[in-house]
Amino acid sequence: MAHHDIAHRPNDPADFHGADAQYFETPPGAGYEHTDASVWTIVKFGFWLTVSAVVIHVGLGFMYSMLKDQAMERSAPRYPLASNVDPALPAQPRLQQFPRNEIYEFRVKEEMVLHGYGWADKAAGTVRIPIDQAMRLSLERGLPARAQEPGLTPETPGLFASDSSAGRVMERRRQ
Repeated sequence: MAHHDIAHRPNDPADFHGADAQYFETPPGAGYEHTDASVWTIVKFGFWLTVSAVVIHVGLGFMYSMLKDQAMERSAPRYPLASNVDPALPAQPRLQQFPRNEIYEFRVKEEMVLHGYGWADKAAGTVRIPIDQAMRLSLERGLPARAQEPGLTPETPGLFASDSSAGRVMERRRQ
């Protein structure tokens, strides 16, 4: 049996006999197909592609300059803090024109309510007194308390809700 050479090509036409050998032969005049692409069609396509790119770029240039001119007309002045320029106001609705003045006026009114006399409800005959005097009167007279219902025993003093029971069990603690 003969050994094949290492440089042997598997599709060598010499290895095939008969009908298979005809597929490896190139027919005369078959270098390339002449009907694939027309050079004139490719040139026309390139020309119209170039024309359309130029038209698009010129149109974009005109549109850019138009938008730039509109932006310059609508833009704010170059130096907004200049003395001859009116201050810019926020958009409507403007809820507070002078917030510092308004908070000052609010605090003055609150101080007058806390430290002055006046009617709370004139129809009901309720008056308002200064807070310092109201606190002194509350200490002198005491705070109102609910009356104990009959039959209920008061809680034993010194009992506190235990920490581990979430208040369900009472325990006595040292103080």
